[in-house]
Amino acid sequence: MGPRIETRIAEHAQGQVAELCVCNAAKLNVLDSALMRGLIAAFAALAGEAALRCVVLRGEGARAMIGGADIREMATLDGPRARAFITLLHEVCAAIRTCPVPVIARLQGYTLGAGLEIAAACDLRVAAAGARLGMPEVRIGIPSVIEAALLPMLIGWGRTRRLLLTGETIDAPTALAWGLVEEVAEEAALDGAVARLVGDILACGPRAITQQKRLIAAWEESPPAAAIARGIDCFAQAWGSDEPTRLMAAFLAAKKTG
Repeated sequence: MGPRIETRIAEHAQGQVAELCVCNAAKLNVLDSALMRGLIAAFAALAGEAALRCVVLRGEGARAMIGGADIREMATLDGPRARAFITLLHEVCAAIRTCPVPVIARLQGYTLGAGLEIAAACDLRVAAAGARLGMPEVRIGIPSVIEAALLPMLIGWGRTRRLLLTGETIDAPTALAWGLVEEVAEEAALDGAVARLVGDILACGPRAITQQKRLIAAWEESPPAAAIARGIDCFAQAWGSDEPTRLMAAFLAAKKTG
């Protein structure tokens, strides 16, 4: 089979966990326009799944999560087609950020350029100890754009400038120290680390998780006073279902018997 996006859904007692895999291992899972459209369609389909609780995004094989955008395709672009190409990549990132449930990036091997922008758009990132991350666009004559704008929120302006202005690639321990990833695991333990994170999400109230992800996105766009006001509204809206009352009652009952 050729390059494609594969969707696998696992059923859990608390709901569904989807795994999206970029399958283009022979080319380090680089993204061409067709694969980008496939990712957008996959996230759109998942957004309609009422039982969905979490998405794990990964690449095929051990050599790369996503090794970047397809340079062969980019080398043929002109100005108008370059705009369309990069807008399509932004739409992939937007589909991740607007997905109603948390999206976890599973990083193994190389995560470069477009791949790192997609990882930055995810809610959480878990990397294998041997993973390598970078934004090498300036080395092929183009700036890093679109969701590279998320990097200062994760790693600060100085480290963002270092990545974007030098094109260097950093290792997983450095990415962890910088705050670019949330966890690093040995290669053999990577899936277990991802599974534990998924389990933590499944243990939470599904409506609360959806509200929290939406609120975090609003915080990123708002000054502190507006962010706080939005949070007050969100807190009150949580009682629009029985989830707070039900989960708090279960917590108190367990505490009483324990």
